[in-house]
Amino acid sequence: MAFLNHTTNGSRDNCPIDDSFKYNLYGAVYSVVFVLGLITNCASLFVFCFRMKLRNETTLFMTNLAVSDLLFVFTLPFKIFYNFNRNWPFGDGLCKISGTAFLTNIYGSMLFLTCISVDRFLAIVYPFRSRSVRTRRNAGIACAGVWMLVLGGGIPASFFSTTNVSNSSTTCFEGFSRSTWKTYLSKITIFIEVVGFLIPLLLNLACSSMVLRTLRKPATLCQIGTNKERVLKMIVVHVAIFVVCFVPYNSILFLYAMVRSQAVASCWLERFAKTMYPITLCIAALNCCFDPFVYYFTSESFQKSLSIGKVQIKADLTLKSETPLSGKGSLPSTLDEGVIAERTKNGREFILESQF
Repeated sequence: MAFLNHTTNGSRDNCPIDDSFKYNLYGAVYSVVFVLGLITNCASLFVFCFRMKLRNETTLFMTNLAVSDLLFVFTLPFKIFYNFNRNWPFGDGLCKISGTAFLTNIYGSMLFLTCISVDRFLAIVYPFRSRSVRTRRNAGIACAGVWMLVLGGGIPASFFSTTNVSNSSTTCFEGFSRSTWKTYLSKITIFIEVVGFLIPLLLNLACSSMVLRTLRKPATLCQIGTNKERVLKMIVVHVAIFVVCFVPYNSILFLYAMVRSQAVASCWLERFAKTMYPITLCIAALNCCFDPFVYYFTSESFQKSLSIGKVQIKADLTLKSETPLSGKGSLPSTLDEGVIAERTKNGREFILESQF
């Protein structure tokens, strides 16, 4: 969580540990995330807003995910300055904003990725029955619900991201006592862990396993007209982001909350948590750079839109050359999402991978 970003002190006399390595680590990793995250997510938003003709429900989820990443990326220059200089001159308000942005990014990313996984699950496992559910209106409601949830949890939690002024410097995200942990922070941590991490993780695993089970049936593949290898890549990317970025961070966060609130009395565990927390947080922050891979493997239209200038011309030429050769029950794989959506409305019972 953002208000844990540099949690130290507390009862350092009872369990001393030197975790000053975290400052240079945060500064270096945040610098990389800022550059890569800014470039990739701005490029992704450009594709979503200006190059895609059809903005379906999946595209809406991915657009909101990119916005969530950028909100966090824009606060990173302040965090970089703070970690390299070990002084926060930007005021208490910006300290709280940066804390909220971090929460919004981490847990918003998990929830939006979950929305994409559920949408893919419905498209593949229940392709016909889910048509009335998989609409832009419902996707918009889901996105609004995610933003309300992460902001509703992030804004109250950010009140703990206060600045502390000393003789030599001003700190942000640091120095919470055990009483604060025991009274407030541990409860907030458990709530966010369950709602923002555990439930999305279980949903992603459940949806992925049911999609894999469905893909084992050759008749199903023919019915929905999807590509098995493509869907497998989607699943691998989604699960990899959860396992690599979010599982280590949230596991250490939960452990740290337990030892800091004295629910588990162990100096060794507290030292372990304080040492591993900065490392896992940096890995979690890298999700901003990995999310564009989700866009690439989830949307065929996104892949095509990455080509500059000749995308539509090539698509039209390919469509004209391949359409006469297509069988009665199949469609060319080069059809864009607009054509797919139009023919679906006209009664064709198929769903191609570019729809999800």
